[in-house]
Amino acid sequence: MNGRRNVQPGDVLSFGPFSLFVAGRLLKTADEMIPLGGRALDVLIALTERAGEVVSYRELISIAWPNVTVDEANLRVQIATLRKALGGEDGARYISNVAGRGYCFVAPVTRSQEPTAKAEGIAGSEQSWRLPPRLARMVGRDEAVRAVSEQLLTGRFVSIVGPGGIGKTTVAVSVAHALVAGFGGAVSFVDLSALTKPQFVPTAVASALGFMIQANDPFGSLVAFVGEKKVLLVLDNCEHVIDSAAVLAERIVSEAPQAHILTTSREALRVEGERVHLLHSLDCPPEHANLTAAEVLRYPAAQLFMERATAGGYCAALIDIDAPVVATICRRLDGIALAIELAASGAGYLGIRGIAELLDNRFSLLWHGRRTALPRHQTLNAMLDWSYNLLPEHERAVLSKLSVFVGDFTIEAACSVASEKETDQASSTDALESLLVKSLISTSSATGPTYYRLLDTTGAYARARLIERGEANRAARRHANFFSRFLQHDEIVQSRFGERDLSGYASHVGNVRAALEWAFSDGGDVAVGMELATWAAPLFIGLSLLEECKRWCERALACLNDAVRGTRQEMILQEALALSSMFTQGDVDQVRAAIERGLVLEEMFGDRRHQLQLLYGLYRLLMRLGDFRGALEAAQKTAIFAEGDPTGMVVADFMLGTCYHFIGDQAAAQLYGERGMARAVKPGTVIPNFFGFDHRIYAPISLARTLWLRGFSDQARSLARKAVDGALGQDNPLSTCVALTYGSAVFIWSGDLQIAGDYVERLVEYAGRHSIEPYRAAGLGLRGVLAIARDDVVFGVDLLRSAVGTLSAKKLNVQLTPFAGALAEGLRMTGHVEEALLTVNGAIARTAGCGSTFDMPELLRIKAEILAATPQLSRASVVNCLNEAIEAARVQSALALELRSTITLARLLSEAGQPDQARRELALVYDRFTEGFQTDDLRRARTLLEDLELRS
Repeated sequence: MNGRRNVQPGDVLSFGPFSLFVAGRLLKTADEMIPLGGRALDVLIALTERAGEVVSYRELISIAWPNVTVDEANLRVQIATLRKALGGEDGARYISNVAGRGYCFVAPVTRSQEPTAKAEGIAGSEQSWRLPPRLARMVGRDEAVRAVSEQLLTGRFVSIVGPGGIGKTTVAVSVAHALVAGFGGAVSFVDLSALTKPQFVPTAVASALGFMIQANDPFGSLVAFVGEKKVLLVLDNCEHVIDSAAVLAERIVSEAPQAHILTTSREALRVEGERVHLLHSLDCPPEHANLTAAEVLRYPAAQLFMERATAGGYCAALIDIDAPVVATICRRLDGIALAIELAASGAGYLGIRGIAELLDNRFSLLWHGRRTALPRHQTLNAMLDWSYNLLPEHERAVLSKLSVFVGDFTIEAACSVASEKETDQASSTDALESLLVKSLISTSSATGPTYYRLLDTTGAYARARLIERGEANRAARRHANFFSRFLQHDEIVQSRFGERDLSGYASHVGNVRAALEWAFSDGGDVAVGMELATWAAPLFIGLSLLEECKRWCERALACLNDAVRGTRQEMILQEALALSSMFTQGDVDQVRAAIERGLVLEEMFGDRRHQLQLLYGLYRLLMRLGDFRGALEAAQKTAIFAEGDPTGMVVADFMLGTCYHFIGDQAAAQLYGERGMARAVKPGTVIPNFFGFDHRIYAPISLARTLWLRGFSDQARSLARKAVDGALGQDNPLSTCVALTYGSAVFIWSGDLQIAGDYVERLVEYAGRHSIEPYRAAGLGLRGVLAIARDDVVFGVDLLRSAVGTLSAKKLNVQLTPFAGALAEGLRMTGHVEEALLTVNGAIARTAGCGSTFDMPELLRIKAEILAATPQLSRASVVNCLNEAIEAARVQSALALELRSTITLARLLSEAGQPDQARRELALVYDRFTEGFQTDDLRRARTLLEDLELRS
């Protein structure tokens, strides 16, 4: 790599109208971002930094695919993507292929530095990640913030380790704020303290980042989503889920090259790449009787004590006579921030000397030998025990009951749990206010309504006291009942399943989860659990916590008794189970049973809106399985059910149009597709988003495919392009994958391989990023189809074999026959004629089992080509197969497929010495076209007709 110039992180490489930001891995022109995949960016950076030099194929492959063996075809795909991004055919004037050697960036490149460290395009492309606010004043931790920030920037993975109450979270939040600009705002703070089980760590992080996790590989899902983004993840309170947090942190650091991880924990995670920053106690004044107030207040521990004392009502300034007392208190508390704050909170009514006396009298045995490093939990337990005994009995009872909460809680929730009866609520409110003043409760940083929380050590202490009081089960029941009633009567939550934004309810998840754990435990109450699972199901789904939703619905449904079976409660549980299982790759039979049972109950209760949603869910499931006839029955039932309902009629038309397209009645498909589109644009029409599918995206894609088959390829390509571009502009992973998967086929059929290739590469990258494995497999299959179209047949066959295997396992049968046909064609081209015939016959049999599908004419044409390559078979058998293909296309009103088979037949007739008949047959079909004359098939037909004209 002679002459290579190292690219610096802040470099901006400029050429033509483009600017390449190396740090942000972003290509822009003017103010427009040019979307590129990670490997395409790797290749572009490598080429531009050595502009004017030839960079070998091998070197570029090693840069874009380190430690992976790939074919040069992969590199050609990335080069094609780059040229497309740089202006289509004009992109070749930037990147030149030097035959046999490599590629060269031939345009002049200038180099400059970004004016700031802002990683453009990162924060803007993600959701607005929230950080807790920085403390107005942080005492004694400036050096720790500086050191951790430096370690984090140079080493990418730092754990702040120290005892509870020492101030780890305070430092982590301050570091995050200090670095937020350098990460372009892409800093996410995840509080793990609300989790009750280690397996919920990836779910909690995914929910904070705002994407739907894949249940079969949650860690891989997160790593794929982070990818090559420059982000900072702050994982707070890891100690109780440390194994899971360690696995996640290690994988992200090792597999996401620009991700940075900051964790807080009572112990090191002990994984590769971790740098441990031990957070020590605040510096305390030394033991010296003659210290003045000014000298004592030079030490952070004393500063913190006096600030909290003032906040707790102590009105006097520190005087010299009390200075040694404060110094002694700080030393006795070992400079632990939480202990100092708890002690100082009583200064308002006990005074400084009163605190010191109580400390000595109450904890003389417990604190003896503290300097010999007693275990941290014993130290804080003693401090909290002391603070607890300062409280009046009623406040002790309230504090103990509040320990059932996990994370944030509202004052309404607190009063409900703390009050045995309604008349107790006023005194409970007073107790809460008193505990807040004494710093035993803190206010949360959440925006909107005020939330409260116990510090984690305070909560652990209070739980022990609750158990001692014999009130743990009663408090847990009141806690579960409160959240059950709260969710049941919240109209936004109960609007149900993806129809409203529930992100503002995320702070309740920890409490709901804990309540469900208690309810279904041996000492809990299953009846309460079934109620809570019912009303919590829409919350879990709205926050994309699908695996949890599935788990709790299954638990609740397994406990159904005669009193609950057949009620609205069962109806909601069945619907939620169906929806969550659909996307967590649950058992297909279970999904279908849940949908069908839900439909029975929805009909019983007359809930038309959700009956329509379940009908659509059944239709989607049957389409996925390739049961197009069953799906058509569901669509027809929907059309009858939705009569008179504008929303339902739009959905029914879209369902019918798609069913008829896949079944192979393109005239009917066009009729319903166009009617649905016309209804959808009427003023006031609301198009629902059922089961994650956006009809505004998928319906035009389905209609575009239909139009292409009917011979209107220009209209089809225009409609498909708009729909795909619309999907790419949204933040809906499922709709984007669907649009790219089914929309790219229109361009493959038309021979627009550059556009199709761009879509397919985006599909593979996007589905991989969001761990939507069935659509990633579909993307690899489409990549195989394109490879065969580009004469890279062996590579294409390998990709198609893999894709067909994965799709079969995932039961995405809707894609199997088109890929099987392409695989058979590739096998024929590589000389594997027998295997090709077996493959296409299997596809035809599968298609016939469905009654027929849109690709039956194409499968028969491919079979005819295979038969023609089999010497022992007669020409008549080939012609018969082609005639069968042509007839199937005519029955389907698929003029484009009729043309394809007729081209093959005309070529065969010509070779047999019948050019006149060949020309007549082909001309009859060709003359029926009114557009699309620049597509591959019509160009081939025109060329063949001209040749036949010369021969006749």
